[in-house]
Amino acid sequence: MTSKPSEFKMSRTEFVALIAMMFATVAFSMDAMLPALPDIGAELSPADPDRAPLILTAFFLGLGFGTFLAGPLSDAFGRKRVMIVGSLLYIASAAFAWATQSFELMLIARVIQGLGASGPRIVAMAVTRDLFAGREMARIVSFVMMVFALVPGFAPAMAVGVIHLMGWRGIYLTFIVFSLISTIWLILRLPETLPVANRRPLEFSVMKRGAIAVFTHPTVRLSITIQTLAMATLISLLMMVHQVYDEIYGRAGSFPYWFGAAALVSASASWINALLVVRLGMRRLVTVSFGAQIVISGVIWSLALTELPEPYGFGVFLFWQFGLFLHAGLTLGNLNAIGMEPMGHIAGMAASLIGGMSTVVAAALAAPVILLLGDRVTPGVLYVLVLSIAGFGLLLRLARAERQQEQIVSETT
Repeated sequence: MTSKPSEFKMSRTEFVALIAMMFATVAFSMDAMLPALPDIGAELSPADPDRAPLILTAFFLGLGFGTFLAGPLSDAFGRKRVMIVGSLLYIASAAFAWATQSFELMLIARVIQGLGASGPRIVAMAVTRDLFAGREMARIVSFVMMVFALVPGFAPAMAVGVIHLMGWRGIYLTFIVFSLISTIWLILRLPETLPVANRRPLEFSVMKRGAIAVFTHPTVRLSITIQTLAMATLISLLMMVHQVYDEIYGRAGSFPYWFGAAALVSASASWINALLVVRLGMRRLVTVSFGAQIVISGVIWSLALTELPEPYGFGVFLFWQFGLFLHAGLTLGNLNAIGMEPMGHIAGMAASLIGGMSTVVAAALAAPVILLLGDRVTPGVLYVLVLSIAGFGLLLRLARAERQQEQIVSETT
């Protein structure tokens, strides 16, 4: 654990709750929009209502761009200031989206909203690294991810209620209220965690040195790659899951309930990880999780168990789906902590690069899964199996890199 500011008065529970709320801004902004898309398309784009999903794409575009900016800005100007400015930008763009009558202007507002959301989301990780290190940081991140994982479970259902009471524009009002609460909480309770003396000027040469430090460190580089593969398995599932429920198993009506249950599984995995990570270590838990995923996906693929007659095929798919959510809960937080551990001196830059690279590349890796799927689940299982085998192989290299780093440290002390 690193030193805390003298004015830090938050309990660990309160800190986890606040950081989880900052993390959840992104998931809430995506999942709560899903039930509103048909109504938005019908009202703002009646000639082509199928354009409505661009609202999600626009948010991701802004988030991806902001992810690479938020960390370096927080290294230069302080964590708290960047988080507050990002939140205010998020609130202002949500208000504009609520008021606009133009679909195109709403897309612009969503890009800006994603840009604003990157501030609290990315800098929250840098704040966590400022205050904690090693296995203790992984434990804190596990608790944060446990709360964060619950958002997909309740956001769509809550959005349905809001739409029923206030129409689809009410969703944007909930975004405003949600962010106002977290921003006021941040202003009142969280002190600045990056002293002025430790800040780094926002200069290209400084940013270049920081990027070189991140990508040339063997442990960090490998952890980013493995995290990308772990995230790609989750995104692959998310991309195929609704199609599988609807077109393959004919169970679209029960999808929200099973998806919510899967979110609870992910949250329980993060809780289990928080209990075990200090004693067993981050890399060991990640290795076990990847190994288990290889066994599960390998058996399901080799025996084509998802193609069994109903209801057995669907039951196997549910088991596999829950296993992937469990896998995410046991890997993503740990891998992020492994990558951030050596980068405490440039935590903001590291958080941006790790978050940005893993998300963008994982999305690209997951994109082909829809083309492979067709009318069978088995190709999707095989794709996840290949990603998991690659991740497990890199974990073996990570173990060797960690041993080499420990040997270098011992020889210099």
